[in-house]
Amino acid sequence: MLPGPTRPPLIFLDVDGPLIPFKARLVGREQAFRRAVAQPPADGGNPLLDRLDPDDGRRLLALGGQLAWATTWMAEANEVISPRLGLPDLPVVEWPDSDGDTKHGLHWKTMHLVRWAAGRPFVWLDDEMTDVDRRWVATYHPERALLRRIDPYVGLTEADFSAVRHWLVQDEGAA
Repeated sequence: MLPGPTRPPLIFLDVDGPLIPFKARLVGREQAFRRAVAQPPADGGNPLLDRLDPDDGRRLLALGGQLAWATTWMAEANEVISPRLGLPDLPVVEWPDSDGDTKHGLHWKTMHLVRWAAGRPFVWLDDEMTDVDRRWVATYHPERALLRRIDPYVGLTEADFSAVRHWLVQDEGAA
């Protein structure tokens, strides 16, 4: 019997830091024009939304993984962030009411993301994870995982996308 189709790895996305950097991004004239055109009409919302790079949506989709919001924005990410990046509505990780056991420096999202992944390989793009989270995932998650810490002052860079693409290619070779 031939094996069935495999589901692509999950790519968990945080918003504040990775997609909305804490410092304004330097943009060229052409990119500034594309941003202005891509932005939905001003809604009096978060003034930092202009820090989103609409090209990030295209680059994220091109990775080929299953994108999912892993942010405290929760469902609002689909309402506010997805349209600005040209993304479809994505699955949203619903966080538990309590942060759970975050002893020894473990990030409050880590255990929940491993449960949500349910044994699937995953990439986690966030600005708050540490080596404690990497070790915990390596110990308790049965599949490969890439926990990529994004510089919150810069946001996603080509180096980050390249690292994820490289990891995904390795994942295909393991299948």
